[in-house]
Amino acid sequence: MKFDRNTVIGFLMLAALFIGYFYYTSEGQRKAQKEAREKFVKDSTAHAATLPKKDTAMMRRDSITFDSLNKLAKAGQFQTAANGNEQLLVAENDLMRITFSNKGGQVRKVELKNFKDQDSAQVKLAGRGFDKFSYTINTGPNNTAQTADLYFQPGTAIKNPDGSTTVTFILGSRDTTSNSSITHTYKIKKDDYLIDFSAELIGADKLLTQGNMNLTWQYTVAQQESSLSFEKENTQIGYIEGGSFDYHTIGRRSDVNFDEAVNWIGVRQRFFFSTVVAKNPTFASGKIEWTQPDTPKTIALSTANMKLQLPVASNARADFNLYYGPSDYHILKKYDQKFEKLVNLGQGMYAFVRPLNKFVVMPIFDFMQGFVNNYGLAIALLTLFIRLLISPLTYSSYLSGAKMKALRPEIAKLKEKYGSDQQQMSMEQMKLFREAGVNPLGGCIPALLQIPIFFSLYTFFNSEIGLRGTSFLWAKDLSAFDDVIKFGVNVPLLGNHLSLFTITAVLTSFLISVYSMSMTPDQSNPIMKWLPYIFPVFLLFIFNRMPSALTWYYTVSNIITLALQFVIQTYIIDHDKILAKIEQNRKKPKTKSKWQERMEQMQEQQKKMKEMQQKNKR
Repeated sequence: MKFDRNTVIGFLMLAALFIGYFYYTSEGQRKAQKEAREKFVKDSTAHAATLPKKDTAMMRRDSITFDSLNKLAKAGQFQTAANGNEQLLVAENDLMRITFSNKGGQVRKVELKNFKDQDSAQVKLAGRGFDKFSYTINTGPNNTAQTADLYFQPGTAIKNPDGSTTVTFILGSRDTTSNSSITHTYKIKKDDYLIDFSAELIGADKLLTQGNMNLTWQYTVAQQESSLSFEKENTQIGYIEGGSFDYHTIGRRSDVNFDEAVNWIGVRQRFFFSTVVAKNPTFASGKIEWTQPDTPKTIALSTANMKLQLPVASNARADFNLYYGPSDYHILKKYDQKFEKLVNLGQGMYAFVRPLNKFVVMPIFDFMQGFVNNYGLAIALLTLFIRLLISPLTYSSYLSGAKMKALRPEIAKLKEKYGSDQQQMSMEQMKLFREAGVNPLGGCIPALLQIPIFFSLYTFFNSEIGLRGTSFLWAKDLSAFDDVIKFGVNVPLLGNHLSLFTITAVLTSFLISVYSMSMTPDQSNPIMKWLPYIFPVFLLFIFNRMPSALTWYYTVSNIITLALQFVIQTYIIDHDKILAKIEQNRKKPKTKSKWQERMEQMQEQQKKMKEMQQKNKR
């Protein structure tokens, strides 16, 4: 079919008419619907005004009565536990203070005695209204209830000869075997963050369906550190499923389904850890999900729905461990439950630094800290040890730099000879380095070695709880940035403060760049020429939100680098001997490495291609 211009114009006009028609009719329908809604609201309001006003107080009473009757219906055989007054019981050891509630016979709040929050009060875990530990029971025909909604008998606390405390809550009566009852028993051990918990069910074959205990653990991840955003980045869900450990950062997904047996599930904030361990039996399956609400001082709300398979018998018991305490590698490791794997000493793409932290950084840091009893000085000594450890490579780097400096006059002559021919200049420069026995990449090895060390210390200082709340010089908390300079407003890429340790790290990095550039040949590439001076500026934006411990380490490391450069270049390296050595190397027969041969072949090919392109243009 052949289309002429008039046909095309006709189709376009028809299309415009159709579009206009549909727009007009849809707009008319929307207008009619809007008018109808407004009329309905107006008529409803007018009708409501003619109705007799309801007694709000009576409505509240009716609502309370309905809720009470509903609770009684759900409670079934435990009707006496449907309503009551919440009574709290406090038990403690040298490390924590646990508040229990008879409503649900559960932990209401845990206060850690050795740790302070941002308000200088004791750190509180599991202390929000959202938090609960509950499971479903059958209370009668077609009736179920959550144990967290039932009032147990007032709890009792017994001090044991070994220094532990046993807390007991009972639901129902244990006087006769005909009645069902539930007993929650907690054991708080001396000098321990791990709590033993057992749920003993008499009449379990009636209370549970086919022995299935459907447990719900709700936990509020409350803010404990100064930076909410940084704490969110360092909050994770961890678990052991099928005998293997796994974890997820809360910002990267929102739930996990479990198909295999689960030993424990836990939530690790940056410095604190809460977990539920199913000892006997383990969790058969379940799911944990979490949300990040936009509410003050709340990082996340997690809900775990887990299933345990108990024996189908008249009596049954489930045993658990509850941990509320610091995310301390040494403390968690002693429980032999793989809790310590959740401590971030290197995870994900940084997992390669975990062995370095476990077997080098952590033991040395612990020794240094025990030796000087000061975390700031321990970091300085750790830095000095690391620099001494890599000093042989550092020396070879500076020696390479000194050789490069000695060749400066000859490199300058090559620039005059070849001018703007960068390719020929590069080839001649490589030839010069080979004749003189100089490796132009010799100074890169220590810099590359610093990369895993930096990432290792980055993860270590982010997870080392000993730094939390520890002051040093002007920094009030080595685990957080020092905000000595406050702007009062949020500056893009920088935040609302300027860290003084960041400034010292940036300035010392700049001095290293200046000194290093003075030791290397002049760069004809302007980008390479200015890059060493630009890099410290980037550090300003990267380091400003980092822990003071890290920026203090970087400052000390830079100071040591400057000192080593000065001493080695001034007192150890003899520049006259270097020149003499270069002349001797020139006289020796040269053998090319395979890398040098490939490099020269590639440069030669590029040169020929360039010459051919120039001929074609002519």
